[in-house]
Amino acid sequence: MSLDKPYLDVPGTTIFDAEQSRMGYHLNQFCMSLMKAENREKFKADQRAYLDTWPMTEGQKQAVLNMDLNSAIAQGGNIYFLAKIGATHGLSFQQMAGSMTGMTEEEYRNMMVSGGRSANGNRVVGEDGDAQANRQPQGSAGKKVNI
Repeated sequence: MSLDKPYLDVPGTTIFDAEQSRMGYHLNQFCMSLMKAENREKFKADQRAYLDTWPMTEGQKQAVLNMDLNSAIAQGGNIYFLAKIGATHGLSFQQMAGSMTGMTEEEYRNMMVSGGRSANGNRVVGEDGDAQANRQPQGSAGKKVNI
């Protein structure tokens, strides 16, 4: 039974709570496996075959194959674990974060250097801020990370 979760009304944010943790357990364990060089090599040699050794959902596997970090987070992935996939592909955390907003690395860096997103219009779902679902992705890079 789910607890009352008033934080679900935060636009552009998936809160990694106990339910998310349970949903993403195997996805996050896969990510942790990439800490070992031999596992990174197996994954890079045949991503699908390596993913198929993990009891993840097909949606989770597709999110990894597509480097769709927003989808992976929605399916229980924790960004700190998912960062290991990016590192395996030689991506910086900044590149990964930019891809999650549809921004190029430079656009994301410039946004963060200038103070990040404004809270105005982004306090609850349904306002008109740049973090609202109807405003995503907002950059010019599109959704896919180039690997």
